[in-house]
Amino acid sequence: MVLDLLEAACSAGAGIPRALDAVGRAVGGATGTSMRAAGAALVVGARWEEAWHGGPATRVVAAALRPAWEDGAPPGGGLRATAERVRRERHAAALAGAARLGVRLVLPLGLCHLPAFVLVGLVPVLVSMAAGSLG
Repeated sequence: MVLDLLEAACSAGAGIPRALDAVGRAVGGATGTSMRAAGAALVVGARWEEAWHGGPATRVVAAALRPAWEDGAPPGGGLRATAERVRRERHAAALAGAARLGVRLVLPLGLCHLPAFVLVGLVPVLVSMAAGSLG
């Protein structure tokens, strides 16, 4: 979402430092603070590497905006491509997590359903067979 907001701000005509400040204010938290600090550092002339400090989210943003800052390329294409890549990676991670969850649920569900099957399915049959053979 941050990459999409940055792409919208840049396509609306904001420069990279101004877009970082605006999106950083909108996002808030540690990521927003890091983005605002990077934008402010770029305005006062800091080198690209010096301006960026923060977690993985800010590193992704920095990598997406670097060609636009250093080479003057339009930032929209890089931001869109990076946003799509991040979405694909998150989707793949969610699918892998769902697959792992299915494997992890086999034993607990088996332990819950097996006693229920025995009590509901087998015990009445055994009781009726025992009653039929006794009486």
